[in-house]
Parts: sequence; C-alpha cells; structure tokens
Amino acid sequence: MNNLKSPAKRAFRAPILHFLQDPGQSPDGDAYQYYADGLLLVEDGRVRQVGSATEILGRLQADWEIVTYPDKLILPGFIDAHIHYPQIDIIAAPGEQLLEWLNRYAFPTELRFSDIAHASEVASFFIDELLRNGTTTALVLGSVHPESVDALFEVCGARKLRMIAGKVLMDRNAPALLTDTAESGYADSKALIERWHGYGRLGYAITPRCAATSSEGQLERTGQLAREYPDTYVHTHVAENQSEVAWVAELFPWSRSYLDVYDHYGLLRERSIYAHGLHLDERDRQRMAESGAAMAFCPTSNLFLGSGLFNLTAADQAGMLVGLATDVGAGTSFNQLRTLKEAYEVLQLIGQSLSPLRAFYLATLGNARALYLDQHIGNFEPGKEGDFIVLDPASTPLMARRLQTVKDLEELLFVLMMLGDDRAVLATYIMGEVAHQR
Repeated sequence: MNNLKSPAKRAFRAPILHFLQDPGQSPDGDAYQYYADGLLLVEDGRVRQVGSATEILGRLQADWEIVTYPDKLILPGFIDAHIHYPQIDIIAAPGEQLLEWLNRYAFPTELRFSDIAHASEVASFFIDELLRNGTTTALVLGSVHPESVDALFEVCGARKLRMIAGKVLMDRNAPALLTDTAESGYADSKALIERWHGYGRLGYAITPRCAATSSEGQLERTGQLAREYPDTYVHTHVAENQSEVAWVAELFPWSRSYLDVYDHYGLLRERSIYAHGLHLDERDRQRMAESGAAMAFCPTSNLFLGSGLFNLTAADQAGMLVGLATDVGAGTSFNQLRTLKEAYEVLQLIGQSLSPLRAFYLATLGNARALYLDQHIGNFEPGKEGDFIVLDPASTPLMARRLQTVKDLEELLFVLMMLGDDRAVLATYIMGEVAHQR
C-alpha cells in the first residue's frame, strides 16, 4: 500500500464503481458509473471529483498525492441497515428459532452491557470488525442499558464514523434485569438523543425491540419521542417469525397486523427502519411504501433461524424502500459480500433474481437511501463524505484463478459476491483516511 503523507488532498487511482440509481429500476446503464482506470479525488475528507484517470490527471495540480491500487476495485463503503452489537459473542450459537434463541442466547448476553467497561471493549471490537469487512456505516441496536449506547458512540465519535444507534426499549416479556419502564425508557432515550444525535456524524435511533416486548404504554411514549424528535430514526423488528406474528396478534387483538401496531403509535414514517418483514401482506407493503419507512432484508439470519424467505419482488412492486443487513448475531457474518451471496440464494429459492449490479447497489447507495443518508454517503458525487473501500478480486487463490476467465464488470461483481469474504477487503477509508488495511 502507498505511503500516505498529507491528509488534505489525495487522488486514488484504480478501477472505480459507484451507483447513481437502482439498476433494478434503471437497467439501461444510467444507474452506475464504472471507470476501468479511474481517479477519485478526496479533499479534506470529501469527494471532489470522480472520473477517468487519463482525463483528470492532466489537470491535477502538483499538491495532490496520488495513491494507486492497480487491479483492485474502489467502491463506496458498505452500509449495514440492521445489526446488534451486543450479540457479537453469540454469533453462531446453534439450534433454535427466533423466540427460543432470544431467551437462550441473546438475553443472557445482553445482561452484561450495564457494565460500561464491558460495553466499551465490545464496542471497540465491533467497530474494528465492521471496518475490517468494509462496512463504514451501520444502523445498530444497543442493549436496554444507556451505557451500551454511550460506549458505542464514544468509540464511533473518536473514529469520526457516520453511525446510527439506540438503546433498546423493552418493558415486558424479557428478564427483569433487561427491562426498563415506559417512563424510564422515554427519559433515558430522550437524554441519549440530546447527548448524541447530530454529534459529529452520529445519529440516534429510537429502538423498541419489537412489539411483543413493549407494553402499549411504552409504545405510546415511543411514539411521543418520534414526534418530539422527527429527524431521529425509528428502528425495530417486524414479522420475522410466524410464531412471533401469532404472539403479537394475541397481545394486540385490536390490530390488523404486526405492522399495524407500530403504525397505530405513529412509528411508521421516513427514517423508520424495520428488520425482516418476511410475513407481511400486500396492504402492509403498501403502507410501508406510503409512509416512507424502509425494510431491512436480513438473509443470513433469516436462513439461520429458519424464519422464512424475503419477497423482494413484492416489495419492489409495492414501491418499498429496501436495504440489506447482516443482522449479527443471528446473522452469521459481518461481511456484506457473504450477505449478498445469501441474498442471491434466498431469492433463487422463490424464483426471483438479484443481479450483481443491483446487489452492490443495495449494499451502498441503496442502503444510504433506506437510511435517508444519501445526501452524505452512498456514492462518489461531489461533496459526499469520503468513505470508501478497496476490494481485491484476487484475494484468494480460487478467486485469482477465476478472475482469469472473467469477461466483464457484472461477472467480476458476481464472483466477488459469491466467493468473496473479509479477505477481499484490502482497505477501508473513513473521510479519506485509512481506517483498516489488510
């Protein structure tokens, strides 16, 4: 890797790909820009220009440092639309479906996050692991403890990351030491919003864990928070597991559907992100689209817990915003390349397809749009924040061999998403500064 000297002006030369639209909606080639020999100019942490190296180099002044990555691929940083940082230590905990898995593994692990020292240690490892896998922004669940959010945001703030997180709200149907109350959850969340939302590149997510673990009183207070702070996020789960759906119907007999519970309390709006959405009906999907809320597609955890298969075509037909998520720790990898692989395979099982171009769109600009962050990140338009990654398509012997017969960009991307993993991430940059290198 090149020796980086001055942080102010750097030109990164490599094959470069970024997206302008959804290739699933704009299949004529206008959805993306690819430069086989490209140059990305980053000045004071922001994108100044991207284009053909031969066209830009002739006009480049001598004070620009040139960093070259021949035979690699520069992309905007990966974005993760739903992930649990307290669940790192139970990733690959075997043999249960959702409700049993929560009680056996997730809840006992999350009990430890009242300890700020433990939360800080896990938060540091969590961020290291995201960056090692090329993820530069994520929407993150903490635990019920405010300390869990403070610890994570301290780490993210120090590293100048664009990150969104929130304290879990949960006042019933969980261990006593993991519950708050409607009033304490409201007060703790309000204090965290005031402390962290908009601090540096950080954003706060109001985070009821799910409808089954919040009383009606807590959901009322959660809706109040959402009204009082309309530029915050709402982050939760919906219709992940059929047993869970049936349970929510028993707890809220007046509701039309699981999603309707959230809608009733004013939690369906722009910057609301719902994980899973496997068991929605057409009316639910239409309501999602109308509200501007987004769904996070979590293929690895859906397969791991046997929850179901996400219907991307139905979401598209309804006009829903869809993002892509690892959902660690029920998800089995931090790596978005592996997540794309399983997304492709999930859709194959139900007769749908995911093109490699659309797959990489979802992991970058698509997720930025789902999180209402596309004015800041997601592609290389001038003025965007300089978060990007360098992928190595020859990072394993098998990939290097397969690369010899790759014919075009789409085939290259397909090989990356089917065979790639953390080894393919050569470097991760935050605001133009290297934050990880292999």
